[in-house]
Amino acid sequence: MVNLAQVIKDLRVERSRAQKEVDRLEKAIGALMKLAGNPGRHAQENEKGQRRRLTAAARKRISRAQKARWAKIRRQKAAKA
Repeated sequence: MVNLAQVIKDLRVERSRAQKEVDRLEKAIGALMKLAGNPGRHAQENEKGQRRRLTAAARKRISRAQKARWAKIRRQKAAKA
């Protein structure tokens, strides 16, 4: 009969080893990404190569924020003149 306690212990040891390997790979990937610099457009692509889409509400918030920045700049220019 198989000693289930030993099997479970062996599986936990293997899981721990695999987790350490994954952590090591993540560090290597992070270091390489830093070396790559600005990835540009590809930074917004997901694993399937599709670009992320903004919701209409998100676009509206971004638009309002940019318009507020422009208005602030126009006010500052008008105050100087």
